[in-house]
Amino acid sequence: MDQILTSNLIDIFAVCMLLSSVLAMASVRMRPLIRLFILQSVFLTAFEFTVAYSQNEPEIYVMAAMTFGIKVLLIPKMLQYIMARIKVDDEMALSVGIPGSMLLSAALIIFSYFVSEPLIITLDTAERNSLVLSFSIMLIGMLMMATRRKAISEVVGLLMAENGLFLGAIALSNGMPFIVELGAFFDVLIAMIIIGIFAFRINKSFDSVDTTLLRRLKEE
Repeated sequence: MDQILTSNLIDIFAVCMLLSSVLAMASVRMRPLIRLFILQSVFLTAFEFTVAYSQNEPEIYVMAAMTFGIKVLLIPKMLQYIMARIKVDDEMALSVGIPGSMLLSAALIIFSYFVSEPLIITLDTAERNSLVLSFSIMLIGMLMMATRRKAISEVVGLLMAENGLFLGAIALSNGMPFIVELGAFFDVLIAMIIIGIFAFRINKSFDSVDTTLLRRLKEE
């Protein structure tokens, strides 16, 4: 694969991950939101595969396979199972409307550029442009966690932010040490199991997974 083509593909996949996050901020339904997470994870898998090919790093091939298996296949099934069990309404509750979410997302992208620019100019790898996108994806994921009121949508925000973290790790170092990657993936799975248990308990106690109820309880 030509080096210029590889570099272009790396940038394209990273941009597509960011677009998936922005579209997720415009989503008002749970199932399309989960599909956008799947799409973002597919682009992350493609990004990892392309980097592994260009750098001849077998460990990143393994990471790409794990990303596809866990984030594209397993975690979405778990989220859909949790939604079915606790009968979550497909409509999302927003604390900030779609126009406001879009403006905040744009502001975070600009902020990410200014924060990461000094670091980018010190790198000479093909993935360096992905660092800005990585910061943007992480910040937009955290914004989703802060502006969505249902626990499942906040979980998706956390997962998208974590995708941005993996993107940045690869952009900076061509992949983390394999044992760290493996531990991170197992952490995600354990977190999903714990979140599922809490979602069941919250729904059983409050007949809802709207986290606004918990915030009100804390204030009281």
